Amino acid sequence: MNVMEEKAVRVRSKKKSKSAEIWKRIKRNVGAMIGLVIIIVFALSAIFANQIRPEELVTKQDVTVRLQGPSAAHLFGTDAYGRDLLTRVLYGSRISLTIGIFTAGFSLMFGGLLGAAAAYYGGQADNIIMRIMDMFTAIPGTLLALAIVAALGANMTNLLIAITISSIPGFVRLIRSTVLTVVESDYVEAARACGTRDGRIILKHILPNAIGPIIVQTTESISGMILQASGLSYIGMGVQPPRPEWGAMISESREFMRQYPYLMIFPGACIILAALSFNLVGDGLRDALDPRLRD
Repeated sequence: MNVMEEKAVRVRSKKKSKSAEIWKRIKRNVGAMIGLVIIIVFALSAIFANQIRPEELVTKQDVTVRLQGPSAAHLFGTDAYGRDLLTRVLYGSRISLTIGIFTAGFSLMFGGLLGAAAAYYGGQADNIIMRIMDMFTAIPGTLLALAIVAALGANMTNLLIAITISSIPGFVRLIRSTVLTVVESDYVEAARACGTRDGRIILKHILPNAIGPIIVQTTESISGMILQASGLSYIGMGVQPPRPEWGAMISESREFMRQYPYLMIFPGACIILAALSFNLVGDGLRDALDPRLRD
């Protein structure tokens, strides 16, 4: 085995041991493990919803069983149109998780590139990017998303666009501040001296070494995006009926909330549990990735 192969083996072993140590710390965090289990349950429910309940039950109406409480035939009861509430909650998890994960991913992608570029190049580029972000930050995120949806039209695609745009400034600021701590490191200077292109330096050297806070921010932001999407759908500016989004389901049940509270309890509980679970996992990741943490 030559020197390069030995070095590669040592690097892989170091990465493996570091990952094992992070996972060991997460496992000791009860809240993080509870949140992870809840996320897995929601993810499996979304993935295997077709195997649990036929998709045609999402919109199938039967007025003879409308507004019936939880029973053996309908575990979560039925809504005002006689639709099975459990089926709609299951398929609603697909929409809500898709919105949360995709908007967080797109916000991270665009915000990461802008934030890293601002920190790496500095000067005029940094000034222009951050002043544009200041303009977006001056508008509350929900209000900005609401304005975008109102301009583009209320549907799921435009909701994804709106939430992504309103979330980008937060990612830009976080990633810029994180990258500033590593951009002057020796290995970055060495890469520059070797003539490595700027894009490769940012993607291969800077961002991987600033990944800890970015992962935590992305995980915790998913819960906020789920809540934001549910809120916009609740006021009719997000996912439109009859698509089974949790916020839209709560909106549809408003007039029946006193007589049939289960119509709001089940989708509302799903929103709370989903948001809470991602926050718990984010807190666990923050503790596990904290370099100051000692056994």
